[in-house]
Amino acid sequence: MTERDRRKYLRVETGHVISVAPVDRRDRLAVGTDISAGGIRFQVVGCEVDLDDVIRVTFNVEDHTIVAVGRVVWATDVDPITTDVGLEFIEIDPLALRLLEEEPLGAA
Repeated sequence: MTERDRRKYLRVETGHVISVAPVDRRDRLAVGTDISAGGIRFQVVGCEVDLDDVIRVTFNVEDHTIVAVGRVVWATDVDPITTDVGLEFIEIDPLALRLLEEEPLGAA
């Protein structure tokens, strides 16, 4: 069984800039790595990220801007200032979720 076979949601690679912020702080820029209906993976520079942090992300799928809230399920230091983060969505608009499920090639 491959890693892809074990995944609950289809992931789509992206390299677009996204906005991330703990729900009570100002936005920071990050680079989205991949996205699915279940969550998003991104890299952020100069920002401490801990397991279970709740973070708001803003990104685009085709012409739609999506704002979602998620919980950090893993965070790995890439280097002294860059962190690779896996975020599981806990709040996302149903229309946005449908867009992620129906238009995976347009995710970015």
